Amino acid sequence: MSIFHFAIAREFILTSSSCNASDATPLSYRDAGVDIDAGDRLVENIKPLAKRTLRPEVLTGIGGFGALFEISKKYRDPVLVSGTDGVGTKLKLAFELDQHDTIGIDLVAMSVNDILVQGAEPLFFLDYFACGQLNVATATKVIGGIAKGCELAGCALIGGETAEMPGMYPAGEYDLAGFAVGAVEKEQIISGATIENGDIVLGLASSGAHSNGYSLIRKIISAHQVDLQQSFDGRTLAACIMAPTRIYVKPVLELIRQIPIKGLAHVTGGGLIENVPRILPDSMAAVLQKNTWAMPALFEWLQQTGHVTDHEMARVFNCGVGMVIVVAPEQVAKAMQLLQDLGETVWQIGSIEPRGSHPATRFV
Repeated sequence: MSIFHFAIAREFILTSSSCNASDATPLSYRDAGVDIDAGDRLVENIKPLAKRTLRPEVLTGIGGFGALFEISKKYRDPVLVSGTDGVGTKLKLAFELDQHDTIGIDLVAMSVNDILVQGAEPLFFLDYFACGQLNVATATKVIGGIAKGCELAGCALIGGETAEMPGMYPAGEYDLAGFAVGAVEKEQIISGATIENGDIVLGLASSGAHSNGYSLIRKIISAHQVDLQQSFDGRTLAACIMAPTRIYVKPVLELIRQIPIKGLAHVTGGGLIENVPRILPDSMAAVLQKNTWAMPALFEWLQQTGHVTDHEMARVFNCGVGMVIVVAPEQVAKAMQLLQDLGETVWQIGSIEPRGSHPATRFV
């Protein structure tokens, strides 16, 4: 370490001795590629967006070193549940299409849907936005989407970080990450431990590919030189591909309040094949009936255009089912009716059986 410091000092001395004082030009952070004033403008743009998401438990505004959130007295024995995620290479399509207003919804959805599966109510959300050169208009659109996602999930956008790092990202590109914290009563945590033979599997409709499988989607687009502006399923293909991830928080929390839920699975990377087993006891398997739900046109197009096998589709994409719910047989009718009344499209897609020597998820 001392050699490293010496090398820096030596370079500085040599540079200084070779320059005349009259030639020295004062340098600023802006000269280095960081525009503090632009960052300040962004913060001002963000403040009203974040304000719309605030909950009574939020004790601080934007701009402090840390955000304060008081746990509501409605909880008797709360357990905090946290989740973090990004949106993967869906960002690359956002750059190419110059569409930045909904990618923030995706960011929120990926984390709040994850913590929802344990029965948690999302309380607050923080984001990380990193770029090489800050474009205030673009960043405002992105964070506006994050705020919209928080509104849909009922959680507060309580803070975040905007990092302008010259040379780290190509021009016009950025990266996103998010972090959600929720709470659930300890005795009401949904773990899947009570799932048993004969239970029923319900599926909630997705809004599209959500935020998973986009490397394969982009490969199909590039390999077949697809025109994303072509008309497709009543809108452009680009609009179908970029549809924001559905946020299931409010209807599912209402379902939890009214019906005993045995298990929930957010269908993300790994599709139905890998995500449903994450909530099952080792001795149980989910047997899913392929013809019980409507696979959206987008997935049919992806499969046909990319010549993707059924198995690969089921382990990469949600194939139209964004959230899986496991309930006892006697709760099926009430659960489905309630979810429909709350605006969800729901199907009975399978059942739970002893696993034996079979995979934990299989299709019939």
